[in-house]
Amino acid sequence: MPTLPLLEPLLVPLLLGGLLAVALALVRVVGRPWLERTILETDTPSGKAFDALLMLAIALSVLAVVLESDPLLRQHWAGTFLRLEWGFTLLFSLEYLLRLRLVAEPRRYATSFFGLVDLLAILPTYLGLLIGGGQLFLVVRVLRLLRVFRVLKLGAYLQEAELLWSALIAARRKITVFLLAMVTLVILIGAFMYVIEAGNDGFGSIPVAIYWACVTITTVGYGDVAPVTPLGRFMASVVMLIGYSIIAVPTGILSAEIGLSVLRPTGHPQAGTPCPACGLADHQVDARHCRHCGTALTGNALGENPPSRDEPTPAADGGAEPQR
Repeated sequence: MPTLPLLEPLLVPLLLGGLLAVALALVRVVGRPWLERTILETDTPSGKAFDALLMLAIALSVLAVVLESDPLLRQHWAGTFLRLEWGFTLLFSLEYLLRLRLVAEPRRYATSFFGLVDLLAILPTYLGLLIGGGQLFLVVRVLRLLRVFRVLKLGAYLQEAELLWSALIAARRKITVFLLAMVTLVILIGAFMYVIEAGNDGFGSIPVAIYWACVTITTVGYGDVAPVTPLGRFMASVVMLIGYSIIAVPTGILSAEIGLSVLRPTGHPQAGTPCPACGLADHQVDARHCRHCGTALTGNALGENPPSRDEPTPAADGGAEPQR
């Protein structure tokens, strides 16, 4: 007779087949329209209740994974953690199958960010059954750690997540330039500190000096590597001050993009309309001319060309009166 470890791989198709049957039965019994309003929509009463319950389940599942990492808790509550894990896995698997059945384009959902997150939330538990053997125990442990990715499922139910993501996408070039400038700066600082310290107190190579520059310019300051010469300490003081001033740069970039992302959906054309001459975008909401080349923009904050100061304005009697 086959032993239980040999039967474990067979449980995966059986469980998935049973869950698929349950999902199809729910669609047939409850009705596709009600399930779409509940699972796919977030502004309906049933949708809000479903999202709240799912967020609670996600939080509890992540908490269970975190507590399970403690050796003492795992020793005393191993069975409870196992039952909780399979309960959450089956619940999220049913949700994933229902979404694949209800969405208009299943392939697009499956390859989207949140679709991949939903898959990662359930995949490690099933892979733990498929991959056996003591030599692969470390691989199984790594796969089980991927369950922490369930916390990313919370982003699908936060309205601000899309705003933050759009701001990051809009600022990607500025952030990339900032990161390249930071990499260049820490390389130069590390090279200078290697020359100044000349192997003193851990500065034995340029990579170590670059590590010190990263730790110092980010104001972390581990203290495992520190300059001892007067010139090196002066250089370290300058790097610390530079680090404090640099902290505000990515914060300002992201804050500005978030502000522009808030303005774009509200009907302000100038917030994202590029200049017809030089192509510069991200003007002020009430901007009438490009701040770079001075070319007149296509419209003001109301979406219309503002009247010139030299144009006449209608008088009360229907005539024209020069603007004073």
